[in-house]
Amino acid sequence: MKDGPSIAPVAALAGDPARANMLAALCGGMALTASELAGEAGVTLQTASSHLAKLGSAGLISATRQGRHRYFRLANNDVAQMIEAIMNVAARAGHLRARPGPRDPAMRRARVCYDHLAGEMGVRLLDELLRTRRISQTGDTLQLTREGESFMREFRIDLDGLAGARRPLCRACLDWSMRRHHLGGALGAALFARFQALKWIVRDKGSRAVRFTPSGEAGFRRMIA
Repeated sequence: MKDGPSIAPVAALAGDPARANMLAALCGGMALTASELAGEAGVTLQTASSHLAKLGSAGLISATRQGRHRYFRLANNDVAQMIEAIMNVAARAGHLRARPGPRDPAMRRARVCYDHLAGEMGVRLLDELLRTRRISQTGDTLQLTREGESFMREFRIDLDGLAGARRPLCRACLDWSMRRHHLGGALGAALFARFQALKWIVRDKGSRAVRFTPSGEAGFRRMIA
């Protein structure tokens, strides 16, 4: 018997088409009900409940009850990173789900990747932070510079609070649609939350797509200038 973790059980759970669709839907960072996840997976509610029980037992998702409803979300950021990494491999190998329609361009332009900005706008954000030397990069490792610290504090990002986070402050997250990195980690999540607080972005209902408002477009351009 080989030593170390066994990836086969986790891979088998995530590899089922219905469960894969559920996990991908939860990568949007929102908590969803069993009925909503059944719709994402294209299965009955009874079948969805069985899938969710398996995912929960494996520690891939967690559930909370609020009123009459039970809501499911990914267990932690590590699971989100795993699903996003699988999406990258699938996209590179040409395994794409063809869903023509107006959402596709919107998803490519801007979307939420668990709790941070992805797509063209997410890649552009990281590009500009690197260009202005607010973030430095060595290989795939990102680090906030002193200039970056000053900038983020002026943008009202609580860096002291982020310092105690259990996740890296900056993380290079490979974008499956752009094939380049966008900014993940605690800082990526904090910036996304700040964009929402400023009403720069609006999430499309029932989708991971994110739409920039006119004032958000202008504010974003000023921010990265």
